[in-house]
Parts: sequence; C-alpha cells; structure tokens
Amino acid sequence: MKAFQGYTLIKPEDLHWRPSNLMKIPNADFLERTGSENMGARLWRLPPQSANTLHKHIRAEEFYFVLEGTGRLRVGDETLTVPKYGGVLVGPDQLRQVFNDTDAEVLWLIIGAPEELEFLQGSKSTGMDLKLIYPTDPTQLPKELAGVVWPPNG
Repeated sequence: MKAFQGYTLIKPEDLHWRPSNLMKIPNADFLERTGSENMGARLWRLPPQSANTLHKHIRAEEFYFVLEGTGRLRVGDETLTVPKYGGVLVGPDQLRQVFNDTDAEVLWLIIGAPEELEFLQGSKSTGMDLKLIYPTDPTQLPKELAGVVWPPNG
C-alpha cells in the first residue's frame, strides 16, 4: 500500500457526477483524481423512494455520514435511521444498503478503507468473483420500499 504524499484540494466544481452502474444513483468520487490507493470517498445523492446496491466488502470498512436529509441504512436484518450529521461505521463482512423511503433527497458522504482496487472500474484484475461483494441480488429493495420500482425504467 502506497501512502499518499502532500495534499490535494478538491473543490465542488472538480467533482464529476454520474449515475451508478446498477441502481442509477447520482454519485461523485472525491478521491478519483488524487490517486489514493488507501481509501475511497464518494458523495451519494439518493432521490426520494430509491436505493443503492445491497452489498458487502472483502476488506474495506465504510463510514456512512448524512450531510442532508434523514438517512436510512439496512445493515444485515436491521434498519437504521441516521439523522443529519449522524454516521455509522460498517465492517466489511456486513451486508448493507443505503436507501431513501422519504419524499426528500438525502445526501450521504461514504468513506471506505482500505480501497479494494480490484473492484474499481478499469481494474486490470480478471476473473473477480462478484459474489464476494454481491452474495445476493444487489438490486433487491428493502421492505420499506415495497411496491417501488427502482431504478426507474428508461
């Protein structure tokens, strides 16, 4: 693991927002331009009545922090409500899913370490078993979103 040297200032205008691959949740990677190999940090903007993937990690711990709105997080069989400026640390082996069952957008900052470089887009790793991070259907919605269609069609 190579330690980052110096510093990098990241301004809001430097962020590139894109929809996530599976669930189409808008997100911006804070550290993609820094070259950090030790941690990841993303903003996730969850629209009303939406969910991100149900997943876990191999090595990475993740810290979930609510910047705007009231966050909802499924960890294993528990559903947590996280107030604005509240946070939750989740270990790598725990299934987790951020979701939004409210009518207002929720903005999360999610920081993870160590970075699992083999799963980054453009990785040179081949033959990675995605069941390590998606042991069940990653697009399933929590019971709180029963009847909701997400991601939206089209």
